Amino acid sequence: MNLLKDNIPQLVRKLAIPASIGTLFQTLYNIVDTFYAGRISPEALSALSKSFPIYFIIIAASIGVTVAGTSLIGNSIGERDENKALNYFTHIIFFGIVISIIISLFGLNYSEKIFQIMGSSNEVTNLGLQYTDIIFYGSIFFISVVSLNSLLHAEGDTKTYRNVLILSFLLNIILNPILIFGFLFIPAMGVKGIGVATIISQLLSFIIILKKVLENNRVRKINKEYFLLKLIYFKNIFFQSMPIIVSICAYSFASAIIFIYVGQEGEYATAGYGAASRFEQILFLPVLGINTAIISIIAQNYGAMNFDRIRLTFFTAIKYALSIMFFAAILVFVLADVVTSMFSNNPEVIDYGKRYLRISAIVLPAYPLFFISNGFFMSLKKSENAMISNVFRNLLIPILVFYLAKYYSADFNTFFWLWVIFNWTYSLIYLSIVLYYLRNQLDKSRAVVKP
Repeated sequence: MNLLKDNIPQLVRKLAIPASIGTLFQTLYNIVDTFYAGRISPEALSALSKSFPIYFIIIAASIGVTVAGTSLIGNSIGERDENKALNYFTHIIFFGIVISIIISLFGLNYSEKIFQIMGSSNEVTNLGLQYTDIIFYGSIFFISVVSLNSLLHAEGDTKTYRNVLILSFLLNIILNPILIFGFLFIPAMGVKGIGVATIISQLLSFIIILKKVLENNRVRKINKEYFLLKLIYFKNIFFQSMPIIVSICAYSFASAIIFIYVGQEGEYATAGYGAASRFEQILFLPVLGINTAIISIIAQNYGAMNFDRIRLTFFTAIKYALSIMFFAAILVFVLADVVTSMFSNNPEVIDYGKRYLRISAIVLPAYPLFFISNGFFMSLKKSENAMISNVFRNLLIPILVFYLAKYYSADFNTFFWLWVIFNWTYSLIYLSIVLYYLRNQLDKSRAVVKP
């Protein structure tokens, strides 16, 4: 594929479909974990659900490293600057290692406090720590995988990572029951087994991606000079990735706020919401795949100053994503009760999950407006815009919804209706900001380049 010349709608599909399939299996991976946690007990299901805001710190770092690597390397490829592309690649690996160490230290020291802030019982806290402690010990594998893969994404290769995620999912299906319930000489580990299975899968992913990268023609040009640390590359990676990491960590904060409010109705309400939201993640996958596609396409075309292709890429992505999410909203509303019953046979857990999904279905078409707009700014190396947006959506709005709900003593349903209203409002505002930028700022850039 030539990201600078090929047909835009075809490029979006060719890049988004493998990325979406890969992310599908990544989400199915998490759903398998949720399914088996529900087979242990409702408390284990609640523990795994509440671990998500904590575990999401690793996800945030992974996304930040991926986007920084993809956009910076992609821009360098678009500029035809091989030296810069390879320097960014080696420095993104070093950066990922440093970030993983910091995250591990934070997670191992503060996870227990976060579980307690979310109002978890002692049993749920202990079960959650059995899972999160293992995950944080192995965080270096998560981030090393995406560091290496950022080069492949920048070149337009989303298939390799897709295949790795499919393999990890299949391995997880085999490992989860063995490690959770025990088999032959392997002792039953319970919730801890879910974490061990995840680390084994990540280690395998790292080995496969490393092998693929070492076979890459660009990587074969790397010599020892590229491993000499240069401040300018670290600085650019830092300022490209940290706004994304900080802003996505705000999503972790938003999740924690939801769990705090929902938890007031008991651990079964938490379990129902947690199981339902895991299913909801499947529906975001095409949008995330499209987002991955436009970051790769726009990054290279911005480096080459192809402004018309940038504009067409954005509108194509919005059109595809909205069509998919309107269909998903109908599907969720119809199948809400069936979905939650897959994770638990407890009637109270099922009821809470069903209620959440039917309200959530209304807001699903708003999410593409936010995610695609964020991807647009990330690919232009304007991560600060994405950070400001995420702080509004994932920090200020959740706080506002939380205090409004508290003030009016809102029940479970009313809390999520407030969530729907605020998310729709903000997504439309954010889209209008991007449209303004496309109309004005890109045209100014064109005027600067033309002379």
